[in-house]
Amino acid sequence: MSWGTELWDQFDNLEKHTQWGIDVLEKYIKFVKERTEIELSYAKQLRNLSKKYQPKKNSKEEEEYRYTSTRAFLATLNEMNDYAGQHEVISENMTSLITAELTRYVQELKQERKSHFHDGRKAQQHIETCWKQLEASKRRFERDCKEADRAQQYFEKMDADINVTKADVEKARQQAQLRHQMAEDSKAEYSSTLQKFNSEQHEHYYTHIPNIFQKIQEMEERRIVRIGESMKTFAEVDRQVIPIIGKCLDEITKAAESVDHKNDSQMVIEAFKSGFEPPGDVDFEDFTQPMKRTVSESSLSNSRGDGKSEPKFGSKSKGKLWPFIKKNKGAGPEDFSNLPPEQRRKKLQQKVDELNRDIQKEMDSRDALTKMKDVYIKNPQMGDAASVDHRLAELGQNIEKLRLEVQKFEGWLAEVEGRLPARSEQSRRQSGVYEAQNASGVNSCAQDRESSPDGSYTEEQSQETEMKVPATDFDDEFDDEEPLPTIGTCKALYTFEGQNEGTISVAEGEMLYVIEEDKGDGWTRIRRNEDEEGYVPTSYVEVYLDKNAKDVHKPLQKISE
Repeated sequence: MSWGTELWDQFDNLEKHTQWGIDVLEKYIKFVKERTEIELSYAKQLRNLSKKYQPKKNSKEEEEYRYTSTRAFLATLNEMNDYAGQHEVISENMTSLITAELTRYVQELKQERKSHFHDGRKAQQHIETCWKQLEASKRRFERDCKEADRAQQYFEKMDADINVTKADVEKARQQAQLRHQMAEDSKAEYSSTLQKFNSEQHEHYYTHIPNIFQKIQEMEERRIVRIGESMKTFAEVDRQVIPIIGKCLDEITKAAESVDHKNDSQMVIEAFKSGFEPPGDVDFEDFTQPMKRTVSESSLSNSRGDGKSEPKFGSKSKGKLWPFIKKNKGAGPEDFSNLPPEQRRKKLQQKVDELNRDIQKEMDSRDALTKMKDVYIKNPQMGDAASVDHRLAELGQNIEKLRLEVQKFEGWLAEVEGRLPARSEQSRRQSGVYEAQNASGVNSCAQDRESSPDGSYTEEQSQETEMKVPATDFDDEFDDEEPLPTIGTCKALYTFEGQNEGTISVAEGEMLYVIEEDKGDGWTRIRRNEDEEGYVPTSYVEVYLDKNAKDVHKPLQKISE
């Protein structure tokens, strides 16, 4: 099976077919190139998708990734990033192994094809020239033969005419012989040219053209083999990344299997546990029996200490809201006293750990500088030992400051940890919002229940007293109650910004009245005047209890430091 023998007369068709083969190869190159662009685009989209859902640093979103389900999602995002990388590998390998190689091969193929068909055209032109020479020789032989025949006929005619002179006859004879000789010469030339053409033609169709067409056939077969190998490479490039993609998918499956619903539930408890205990049972208040009011500071203190509040009859008041009900919109206090005990303990512990890590970093830096200084002392040519003294002094000061900070936070932490195992009654007061809200209503309810001279309970007097209490901005949605009596005074050790509902702002050195002691929750209830009262962290004030202090309205003056 050879194109040279089978297709000896199909030069033009072979030229068209080989050009079509190059077009097919270029089309395949374009296909692979577009595939690589798709892979790159897909990888880019996957990376953008993974980046889009990555948690932002130093944000609340990052804290949510401590749960096993969200950690599994984060692992999935990371694996998708690696998954995208494999598609980039596919694109790179297809570009280098297929697109670049085939593009270079196409250029070589075009040059080779051009050379072969140039040789074919050259051979065709040569045989066509030989054919033209043969035709010219043949026409010349034919013309000379006709001329010789006419000269012979003319001679015979002159020779038969008796009126023609002998000289004219001789001339005609010589002319006929000349023409005959010319015809013989043309015949010989034609014969020689014909033999030469036949030889050239045989050489053309049985040697030159078969050789050229054989080269063209081999070139075309190499093109076919090359495109087949490229298709195989196309599949192999994909197959090479399958194990890595499989590992990515295995990691995603492993991350999914690591999701632990029990662990996540426990973490929710750790994240939001306040440390309070549920409120106790509400005591039954029997209003069918006449009640006698016995007001004394000891009874009020006992009533408040027992944590039992007597709500006003017919009153809509719910008292002050607990400070933790409303979220803090600003920066909280340094000791996290605005948080529930359990959450405060966790925050303080985190702060202590963070400070200890900072101390360790500073100590490592100091040790490294100390070693550098020793090297400089032993080898002065390496550097000036005095140049690091300033930095060592700075590090020492930083370490000392950090240690003081640690001591401060450890003190607050010890205070919280000492109060966490609180008594049940105190815990009920913290966790039961209603009791914290009605803390001021414990005694006002008793005071409102005035007794008539005969000892009977008069509800009208209670309601009248309630109506006389001026409303404040803080309690615009509640009915105000009679203020609690003072049980002592306190001095503000630090400035406290009361940003939460139920708290009160105090300035350092300010003297205020104490109306309710700390009951284990870290808060003391104080009053500035008849319209301003609330809770402050116990650690922020120094309390002076005075059982005889009864002044409710007179404000105290700020003590200058």
